Amino acid sequence: MSDMPQDKEFYELADAHIALCNTHMGKVKPAKVSASMLFAAARFNAFVIYASSENKAQFLLEKEAAISYFMQEYEKYLRENVDEHLSRYEDPAG
Repeated sequence: MSDMPQDKEFYELADAHIALCNTHMGKVKPAKVSASMLFAAARFNAFVIYASSENKAQFLLEKEAAISYFMQEYEKYLRENVDEHLSRYEDPAG
């Protein structure tokens, strides 16, 4: 996990989102909570791209690069967190 940001505020924000998701556990299937969090992240990140653009032309110019950035970051964080959970097994093979 050495590639992850080492910013305390970053982790506090992430933990707040996870805590909110956890309040729905037991009432809603985990897959639905996960899907809604993914949708929320995509919706918010689309807004971030829009809000950082001065106009439609700039938005269109930077759209694909921004989407690529968010996709790469998500994959990196997912792989790092999956590997962290895998390391919790006592027997690596099982």
